Amino acid sequence: MAENHSPRYGKKRKKQSNSAGIVMLLVVLMAALVIFSLALRLLLGSPQSNDPAQAEVPSQAPTEVTEKSPSLWERLFGSKETEPPETEPPEPEHVVSRAQIAVTGDILMHMPVINTGLRSDGSYNFDSIFRYLIPYSSAADYAAANLETTLCGTDKGYKYSGYPAFNCPDEIVDALKKAGFDLLLTANNHCYDTSEYGFLRTVRTIREKGLQVLGTRAAADELKYAVQEINGIKIGMVNYTYQGMPDNPVAGKVYMNKNTLSDTCAPLVNAFIPGQLDSFYLEIRQCLEEMKNAGAEATVMFIHWGNEYQTTPSTEQRQIAQQLCDLGFDVIVGGHPHVIQPVELLTSRLDPEKKTLCLYSTGNAVSNQRIKEMDLKTGHTEDALLFSFTFSKYSDGTVYLESTDLLPCWVDLRVGLQNEYPIIPLDDALRDQWQSLYSLTDEALANARKSFERTTALTGAGMLTAQNYLAQQKQQREDNYLAAVTGAQDQAA
Repeated sequence: MAENHSPRYGKKRKKQSNSAGIVMLLVVLMAALVIFSLALRLLLGSPQSNDPAQAEVPSQAPTEVTEKSPSLWERLFGSKETEPPETEPPEPEHVVSRAQIAVTGDILMHMPVINTGLRSDGSYNFDSIFRYLIPYSSAADYAAANLETTLCGTDKGYKYSGYPAFNCPDEIVDALKKAGFDLLLTANNHCYDTSEYGFLRTVRTIREKGLQVLGTRAAADELKYAVQEINGIKIGMVNYTYQGMPDNPVAGKVYMNKNTLSDTCAPLVNAFIPGQLDSFYLEIRQCLEEMKNAGAEATVMFIHWGNEYQTTPSTEQRQIAQQLCDLGFDVIVGGHPHVIQPVELLTSRLDPEKKTLCLYSTGNAVSNQRIKEMDLKTGHTEDALLFSFTFSKYSDGTVYLESTDLLPCWVDLRVGLQNEYPIIPLDDALRDQWQSLYSLTDEALANARKSFERTTALTGAGMLTAQNYLAQQKQQREDNYLAAVTGAQDQAA
C-alpha cells in the first residue's frame, strides 16, 4: 500500500511525538529535583535517607546558621583558607629603639697641652689626645664634652693662651669630632675669657665645623635648650653654669670669673647666681615645659657648679640636684671641680617612683693639672672618665632610662720631642693589656692603676646602686612583657 501522506495523519504523528518528549523532560526534571534535594539536605546536616519521597519533605526544621558556620559556597566547593580575625590582640610593649649618650669632662687647654698640637708648618693637630679613647667615645650614639676654653683665634690681636684666659686653636674641635663627639658644652666660667669677640666666635666656629653647641648662643632669639632626636628618641638637653660674682656685683649684670659680660653676650649664656636659686628654678621649669612641648621624651641637665678640687659635692650642689630631680630631670651631669665626684641615684620628693641619675662631677678630660704642678698631690686632677647612659623606647611610646656605665680614664704625659697628653681608657676587662695596648712605661702603668682605684673608690658604690636599680626595673618590664605574651597566646589557644 502506498504511504499515507494525508495531512491528518501527519499532524497526528507529530502530536504524539511532542507528548512523549514532554513526558521524558518531566521525568528528568523530577530526577534532578530529587538529587538536588538530597544534596541540599546533606549539606545542611539533615539526616540521610534513601527514600526519594522523604527527600522531598524535610523531616525537621533547618539548623540555624551562626556567624562561625561555613557558608553555602564553602559547603559546596570546599573551605577557603582561614582568615585572621578582623581585630588581633595588641602586641605587648617591647623595646623598639635605644639611645646611648656618653659624656666626658673638661677639655682644659693649658698652654703645655696646646703646644703639643703645634706642627712645623704652624698648624695644629690634637688627634693624639683622643686616639686611645676613640673606640669608646665613637661607639656611643651621641657624645658630649665640656669645652673649657674659647676659640678666639689670633686675628684680633689675641694670642693662644691657657690659664687664666683660655684661647685654643680651632683644631681642638676637629680632633673632638674625629673622636666621635657630637656636642660641646660651652656654659662654663671660662666662656668669656676672650671677651665678646671670643664668646661669639666660639659658638660660630663649633657650628661651622659641624658640631652642636649648648649653653651659649650667637643670638638672643635662639633656644636655651636643644631637643635632639637620637635613634628615634627625642632627648631634651640644657647646659647651665654658675656666675663668678665680683665683690660688688651690679644688679642685672652677668659675670664670668668676675668679668662683666657685655650687654650683647649677657642674655646669650645660661647662668645662675649661687645662693639666689629661686629664679633659676623658675627658668629651668619653663625650659622643661618647652622641651616637652617640643617633643622631648627624656631630659638631661649639664651643669657647671661646685667647688674646685673637692671630691665630695657641696651642700648647694646637693640642694640643686634634688630640686632638679623634683622638677623631673632624668639625668644630671656636673662639671667644674676638675676632679671626679660621686654618682648618686636621687629620689623625687614629689613622686617616690621618680629617680634621677646624677654624676656630680666628670673631672678633667685633659689638662696640665699634673701632680707635680699642683698643690693637690693626690692625683685626682689627672683622673678622667667617660660616663654613659642609655634610654630605651617601647612600642607604646614610653621612654625609660635603661642603664648606665662609667669608664675610668687617666691622662698620661709623654715627654719627648713632641710632648703628648693621651687619654688612657682604663677598661677593667682589658686590665692585663693596658701596658701593651697603650705603650705605657712601668711608671705610667703604676699611675694608671692608682687612677683606676681612685675613680672606682669615688664612683663605684653609687654606680652599683644605680646599675642594680635600673637592671631591676628593666627585668620587671621584661617580665611584664613575657607575661603579656603568654596571656595572649593562652587567649588565642
